[in-house]
Amino acid sequence: MPGRVWFIGAGPGAPDLLTLRGARLISEADIVVWARSLVHEGVLEHARPDAEIVESTTIPLEGVREIYERAAAGDLRIARVHSGDPSLYGAIMEQIELCEELGLGWEIVPGVSSLGAAAAALGRELTVPEVSQSVILTRRATRTPMPENEGIERFAAHGTTMAIFLSAARPRGLQEELLAGGYPPETPCAVVYRASWPDEQVIECPLKELAGRIRQAGIRRQALILVGPALAAGGRRSRLYSPTFSHMFRRAGEGEDAPRA
Repeated sequence: MPGRVWFIGAGPGAPDLLTLRGARLISEADIVVWARSLVHEGVLEHARPDAEIVESTTIPLEGVREIYERAAAGDLRIARVHSGDPSLYGAIMEQIELCEELGLGWEIVPGVSSLGAAAAALGRELTVPEVSQSVILTRRATRTPMPENEGIERFAAHGTTMAIFLSAARPRGLQEELLAGGYPPETPCAVVYRASWPDEQVIECPLKELAGRIRQAGIRRQALILVGPALAAGGRRSRLYSPTFSHMFRRAGEGEDAPRA
């Protein structure tokens, strides 16, 4: 098989949230590249005993290039293991461009995002009927700038569920932007630190307390911040399971819960 790179989503943390495909490809790789600071070491249990394991926390793209050059020259298979899902803040585009420059085949293997793990930790649905049917995934501008029309304040004006990545380091500024965008001070918020890891921590509070609670907990990284009315909504019923709602597999009035004359 010619040289190839698999960009594998390892999931949010718990090793058993790695997909079956991800585990299989790790087991087939000649080289496994992973970041100890973001990926649970348990995923390495799937690697072959003779596989080369490269810990990439301190390696810039230039160091990764050397590994990919070896793969291209020796027809090696690389499992490049990313946290969460590689397509969300995974910094894979520059690596894909490098693969194409070197003539390496590549494939993205989806993973469970920290968004799903955070919602599971909260026990909440993020899209509650008649309350919020949209989720905005974004981050606050810090050292990495944001496009002009993608600021927190502009997105907050929608009033729907917002999932904010990579933004726990400066919580006061984040809180101010959310309030300025139109979220009321009592808007439900949640901070999920290291979702699905053994040291997972969940904080729930109104928006007016968000910055203080984050600082009190000492959280500065590896946290997802959720904001929006759906986090506390209840008493709503989806039409999908309503006996009065028709869809392609069931007509209204059919089913055990349908009202009878």
